[in-house]
Order: sequence, then structure tokens, then C-alpha cells
Amino acid sequence: MDFRLTQEEEAFRKEVRQFFREELPKGWIGPVRETIYTRDDFWSEHKRMARKLGAKVWLSLSWPQEYGGLARPHMEQIVFNEETAYHRAPGVDGYGVKMLAPTLIFFGTDEQKKQHLGPIARGEIAWCEGYSEPETGSDLASVKTRAVKEGNYYVINGQKLWTTGAHRAQWCFLLARTNPDAPKKHHGLSFFLVDLKTPGITVRSLMDPLGRPCANEVFFENARVPEENLVGGENNGWQVGNALLSFERSGIELVAFGRRCLDDMMGYARSRRVSGRPLNWHPIMRQRLAEMAIESETARLLTYRVAWMQSRMLMPISEAVMAKVFNTELLQRIANTGMQLLELYGPLTEDSPWVQLSGVIAEEYINAQGWTIAGGTSEIMRTVIATSGLNMPRA
Repeated sequence: MDFRLTQEEEAFRKEVRQFFREELPKGWIGPVRETIYTRDDFWSEHKRMARKLGAKVWLSLSWPQEYGGLARPHMEQIVFNEETAYHRAPGVDGYGVKMLAPTLIFFGTDEQKKQHLGPIARGEIAWCEGYSEPETGSDLASVKTRAVKEGNYYVINGQKLWTTGAHRAQWCFLLARTNPDAPKKHHGLSFFLVDLKTPGITVRSLMDPLGRPCANEVFFENARVPEENLVGGENNGWQVGNALLSFERSGIELVAFGRRCLDDMMGYARSRRVSGRPLNWHPIMRQRLAEMAIESETARLLTYRVAWMQSRMLMPISEAVMAKVFNTELLQRIANTGMQLLELYGPLTEDSPWVQLSGVIAEEYINAQGWTIAGGTSEIMRTVIATSGLNMPRA
């Protein structure tokens, strides 16, 4: 596999970079990924940029033309995703664009594609993910939220937890149990698209470690969802949900954001002088930064391999999980190195007059701990690698 970009792909990368230089507000530092949901000004900028990106058909760059895309090579979509994350640019709804849209292209009905793919491609709508529950996280097959068929509707009752961005979103995709008597618990799940304005749905925000609304609890009390919002057929939600998770885990965004943090740290180390010498002269710190640079390139190649497989309509389950484990744990190592590099400046947030690097390192140090949990803990992911990737027996 040769992951070098073609001349057309390199030209497209330059075009995307130029677009962000012209369109992002002057001095834009940008939110640290999910921070986009925590502030009204960030969210307003996100919606503005989403419309612009949608107008350029960059949100749906690699989709088939009949679904509102340009049918461009999958690697061009990866290039766009990489540059967006590196520039910390808003405008991409990760849940709708990155996760749900490709899942609907694989599993959705013609009506579902017609209804939902267009608004996602145009940047007109925001989605959220209803997977985790109070007693269900890594063991996703233990979902307790129930969906009972009544006529042309499914009546949903239950609770979802850690639903990021639900207080901003208009729609939610979720897993619910439709057959509690299935011999294996993952055989009784179904995948639904739910309008959050449906009567019986309540969203309650949870505060992040810095006291800002980000994740949410979502309660369903006799919420009636039309049967046409079932994706992939009844009791087939495990297959649909796992496909969606492969898209979630395989993204280049974490790699690109980590690389941006590392580049900022290297710039700081070159400019910061200690005893008359730049900080990057210190042999231990120089070694640590070099290690992070090597690991960042490794993470990039792992993710490019997943993209290569997806471009050939393969489903990279274990490969995406490998990338997810390495990339999220690398983010922690980069954040830890950043805190060591900044020393006493490290814990300062953006509101401090002495803050360095706009407080991004402090925020990432807090957030990075959760990335080895969200989307599946590293421990569970290693089990998936062993069983699905290496065909080892289950314990």
C-alpha cells in the first residue's frame, strides 16, 4: 500500500488550506473538538462555516453524486478531514457527516437517504449519538432502552447518557432493544433515527470538567418514532451500529489535532529560552518531542490504512480499532509531554493573562483522558483486536 498523495490530492490540500486561511476569523485558535458545543460563539461560527463547506460540497466530497456528493476519491475526503482538524476549524458535524452519512449509504433505505443525506451535506443539521446508558458503556450489547412496535410506530422508553451535543442537535441516532428474548443480547437491538423534537424526549445537559455544557442525559418517555426511521431492519442494529463505530474510530481527526498540538509545542520549545538557550536544546525534552513526532507519523499511517480499505468498500473493523487505540493513547502522551514542556504555565486556561498556547494543552490534558474511554475503552478495543483481528478465542 502506497499512501503518498497524487498531484491532484496535494493540490486539493493546498486549496483547503487557503480556504481556511481566508475564512476563519483572524487569530482563530478554535475549540478543542467537542468544545464546539460548549459556547454560543463557537456554535455560531460552526453553523456559519458548515453552510460554507456545504456550498463547496466538501462535507460530502466522496459520496456518490446521487446522494449529494462529488464522487471524489476517498483519500480527498481524508485530506479534507485532516486539514479541518489541523486548523481546528468548525463546520463539520462529526456525528452526521463522519458517522451517520456513510452508515446510511450502506444500510439506509432510499427514503432515508433522500430525507437525511441532503441536509447533512449542506451543513443544515446537527446530529448526536445515543449509544451509552447509565449501566451500558463499553458493553454496548447490554442496551436497556426499549423500542416496542405499536402500529406504524416504535414506542421508545429509556435513558441515554454522555450524549455529546444533544442540547445543540436536531436529530439523534440510537440503539434500542426490540427483542428482549433474543438468545444473544446483541441479536435483539435495532438502530433508529429520532427527531429530538418528538414528544416524550427530554435533554438535560451535563457539565464538562471546566463547568461547561457538553455531554447530556437524554430521557425517552413513550416517544413515538415512525417505523420508517428504523435503519437496517428490526433486530439488525448490532451490524448497523458496529459499522457506524468503525467510521467513528477510523477518523484522521485525532491524529491531525494531536499533530497540531505537537507543532505548537515545538514552536514554543524553539522560542522559549532557558539559561540563554532554547528549550528544545534540553536533551530530554528534545528526545520526548522526537518520540511524539515519530508516533504521530505512525498514527497517521495506521489511519491511512483504514481509509485505503474504506476506499475499496471494505469494512476495517479490527484495523479501525487498532488506529483508535493507538491514536487516543498518543493524544494522552502528547498532552502529558505538553504539560511537562510548559511547566507551571501548563495548567493555565485561556482566561489567564499568563496563558501559553492559548490554553489548548491544559484543555487537552483534561479531555484526552476521556478519549481512551469514548467510543470503546482501550481495554475493550484490545479484546476486539484479539478476537476479530487475530482470531484468538474469547476468554
